[in-house]
Amino acid sequence: MANWTKRFEELGIELPAVAAPVAAYVPATQVGNQVWTSGQLPFVDGALPAEGKVGAEVDEETAYRLARVAVLNAIAAVDDLVGVDKISRVLKIVGFVASDPNFTKQPAVINGASEALQEIFGEQGAHARSAVGVAVLPLNSPVEVELIVEIEE
Repeated sequence: MANWTKRFEELGIELPAVAAPVAAYVPATQVGNQVWTSGQLPFVDGALPAEGKVGAEVDEETAYRLARVAVLNAIAAVDDLVGVDKISRVLKIVGFVASDPNFTKQPAVINGASEALQEIFGEQGAHARSAVGVAVLPLNSPVEVELIVEIEE
């Protein structure tokens, strides 16, 4: 089993507490040797640090950082369910970007999540991905990230 806990310490990354669901769902669920997270918003201490559409109220750089926060929240949901050290590799992320109609750099925003996963998990962090522009996200969040990981049984 990998020691991702140590890797987080080496990088100075502290996983946040699992964000409380904002509706009727669980933060993560296990199916066989996979854990799927619900969409995670970039909550910091229970609040969104920014709200609005990317390309309007929120700039690309801020949205990139928020995507990183959202994926750390997703990792925290995995950790809470099975323990982060059971992760054998990242399979896929789906990133949603609440976008101004003229904003088309959703992949650059979701790189905030992808690059964090690669920094933390190295080769095991290489993953399939979708980066989707949407009209609006829950609570007027600029980004939302889902994570699918394979775990050791």
